Amino acid sequence: MPNPDRRPTLHRVYSDAAAAALYDVLNPWNPETYPSDAFHHRLVLAAGSVLDVGCGTGTMLGYARDHGHTGRLVGIDPDRAALDRARRRTDVEWFEATAAEADTRTGGGFELAVMTGHAFQVLVTDEELRRSLAAIHASLAPGGRFAFETRHPQARAWLDWIPANAADVVDPTGRTLRTWHDVESVDADVVTFTGTTADPDGTVLRVDRSRLRFLDVPALNGFLVTAGFTIEAQYGDWEHGRVTPSSREIVTIARR
Repeated sequence: MPNPDRRPTLHRVYSDAAAAALYDVLNPWNPETYPSDAFHHRLVLAAGSVLDVGCGTGTMLGYARDHGHTGRLVGIDPDRAALDRARRRTDVEWFEATAAEADTRTGGGFELAVMTGHAFQVLVTDEELRRSLAAIHASLAPGGRFAFETRHPQARAWLDWIPANAADVVDPTGRTLRTWHDVESVDADVVTFTGTTADPDGTVLRVDRSRLRFLDVPALNGFLVTAGFTIEAQYGDWEHGRVTPSSREIVTIARR
């Protein structure tokens, strides 16, 4: 799921900083365990310079540096609390910026730009998509690549975002919490839902609202081509399988 601190917060007892730390517990970065992380990690290690758009707490770039990447690594995110955690590492460049500022804030010239964790789906409006893709395209060196994934709408992933699927977790301070999601609406290809963080007894500590867009392949590729990208590869899973009627993901590599 996208970083909860990017959402409008409806109820906040649990702080932004605590929520950013909890995100790392709920979404650990480990290419040895998760095929999605391994997919992106291989691309990152093969590129001389990398821009992580929507970097969150920066775990992907930190992992790459720890595992031998010696080139330029840059992360951007509009979430200040997440970036505060990322900035604990000084061997990576961090900028508080949106995807639409990817070129102007970073200096550009990257061999690779990535958006992981389905972060691409937080670009909801046509204007957000056009401006963000144009900026990412401009941030790349000629021939540079943009890798990202989005949930395939045919899988209807939001059907699992229900309170009955609540998860109990322990945050970095040792506090036991319960988290769950609840869909408010599905309007065409945009899903609006809330994420709740609570004590185990149900006492609500934080409620955040998110909107995600679920583009199908033709719509997605239309935005990419309009921004000047060429579709280099598109997969329906993390093992490089083709997109099929049963695919849950649309994994894309586009080239400037």
